[in-house]
Amino acid sequence: MLKMNRRTLLKSGAASVAASSLATPLIAQSRSLKVGSYGGYFEDSFKSFVYPEFTAATGIEVESVTQPNSADWLVTMQQAASAGTVPTDISLYGRQQMIKASRIGGLIAPLNVSAIGNASNLDSYFIFEGPEGPQGVGAMSWFTALVFNPNEVETPASWADFWDTDTFEASLGLSNVYSSGLLDITSATFFEGEATMMSDDGILAIIDKVREIKPNVTLWWNAESQMEQGMKNGDVIGGQYYLDVANLMASDGFPIQPTFPKEGNLQDYGSWCLSEGSEKSEEAAEFMDFSCDPATQALMSRNIGTAPLVDQSATDLTDEEFAFVSGSPSIKPAYEAYLDNETFIKESWDKMLAEA
Repeated sequence: MLKMNRRTLLKSGAASVAASSLATPLIAQSRSLKVGSYGGYFEDSFKSFVYPEFTAATGIEVESVTQPNSADWLVTMQQAASAGTVPTDISLYGRQQMIKASRIGGLIAPLNVSAIGNASNLDSYFIFEGPEGPQGVGAMSWFTALVFNPNEVETPASWADFWDTDTFEASLGLSNVYSSGLLDITSATFFEGEATMMSDDGILAIIDKVREIKPNVTLWWNAESQMEQGMKNGDVIGGQYYLDVANLMASDGFPIQPTFPKEGNLQDYGSWCLSEGSEKSEEAAEFMDFSCDPATQALMSRNIGTAPLVDQSATDLTDEEFAFVSGSPSIKPAYEAYLDNETFIKESWDKMLAEA
């Protein structure tokens, strides 16, 4: 409407001084935000479903910036900070990368959570407290689930069932990446969870327990497609896999079913963080507030396949829609342990895998 008024004034021959005086508020009211998110389908879905809704609700235009889901983004942000530039106003960080960024300092700014009213919908776990106060607001989450072939075995009640050689000998598919969750799952199943991960002795005890499952593993996978193919052709009848992908495969008729055992499934999540040096803190707060709205959380679940960070009862998700992307209970990764003791964990894990 403002642009229409400006064009009308110019066409009617208004004095250039008058036109100039109108230009200032027009520029001031033009609001935008650079938002970083993981590329490919994930970013495309945000551009198609989330950003347009946010712009419609607030008038703030979003410029999408592709960022990697890895430590490479921290390097990019460090280089940008040294050069005095800001690649994004908001970036999407996994919790581990967020902890790293907060420790490095000068990369993510503290947040005024009081300006993000809908953040109250989130469990306090999803509001990241850094050295300078709140520095991250949960955006969405995703699960790695216990999956099995329902044509071959009964629904496992516990992750511990995978250690049963009578049922799962040479038939499991597990990730071969040390930080992919099997250590956390094993710790939650047989030990004291995250606390056991905080010492070398605890880590070795967990890895010893994983060593016991090796005769039951036919596939140590490092690519999603490997596990997918193993389940499809029947070589694998159980293992760990992404909840939403497993549900997609099941809906297509493949012999795979995810379940939430008594210990829970592994839950990871991403957070929105404000870049240090950004001049768009108000716009960023509006975006984070929009993201935390239960309606937006449901929108993302339906169109992106992420799990909501709010209670199902606060959304309009049906039981079927919710089960497609989420469930309970959950196992939280030992982020601090992986950061503080990365070399020891990785070397101990790789040594175990290399054994005959």
